[in-house]
Amino acid sequence: MIGARLAFIPPMEPKLVAKPPEGGDWIHEIKLDGYRVQVVINSPEDIQVFTKSGADWTTKFTGIVEAARELGVENAIIDGEAVVPNGAGLPDFNALQKAVHNDPYAMIMGAFDVLHLEGHDLRDISCKGRREMLYGIIKPNSRIQFSESLPGDAKAIFYLADQAGLEGIVSKRADSKYRSGPTTNWLKTKSWTVDEFELLGVEREQGKAAFALLAEPGTRNYVGSAFITLGRDMKERLWKRVQEHAGPPPKAVNMKKRPATQWVGPGVKLRVKHLRGDHSHIRHASLLGFSDEE
Repeated sequence: MIGARLAFIPPMEPKLVAKPPEGGDWIHEIKLDGYRVQVVINSPEDIQVFTKSGADWTTKFTGIVEAARELGVENAIIDGEAVVPNGAGLPDFNALQKAVHNDPYAMIMGAFDVLHLEGHDLRDISCKGRREMLYGIIKPNSRIQFSESLPGDAKAIFYLADQAGLEGIVSKRADSKYRSGPTTNWLKTKSWTVDEFELLGVEREQGKAAFALLAEPGTRNYVGSAFITLGRDMKERLWKRVQEHAGPPPKAVNMKKRPATQWVGPGVKLRVKHLRGDHSHIRHASLLGFSDEE
């Protein structure tokens, strides 16, 4: 309704898939490794920035608020990702986490959708049409940048993104309407990487999957857990090493209490496959084996 005050709208959430979709009816963009944000403009003097869950983080994104004011629109809702680029121009999630609490001008926004614009609800317009409208209001050299679509075959785009060290790509049906919540009209394909981590302990609760608790080598700082889906022989060798290196819980481990965990001392290093991203919090991880058995 024209004239009504705009408010946060729960975002449309892409489904994670193993490979990008084929066909020419998709728009492919780089998946930015940052925080999903929504900019709600009710007037140039009334601009808010919300997180994916709807938390008001306006004061943490002062630079993006000022960039939104410079767009010259009276009201809009813009969907995108806040990132902090590193020296190579790639999103640095660790730098973003620090900047959110220390530097409200460090972030830039990759804008990829517009839900409302100048009194009009655009959610029933096609994704391609909405993006064309969004492109028309973005200013050059701004902290709000347009997330460009990438031409060409989806497999080739994903390969190049992977080789460049990016987190992956997001593919969107060009004719899709904007609908809050999980959807298969938007798909995300993420890059995987293999790294070495130190084993802190193994969590084994009866009737549940076993997890390896991991730290960056030499730090003993918890960075996440990995499913233990190894074969029987490898599992037996893992349990043997856990017993041989049994020790007390790490003193400064930054995680909740885990009573079902068998802790180990330093020395057990593992190869772990996980989604590419920040090492301070690994995601969707699984064990591949021991580092000294490569």
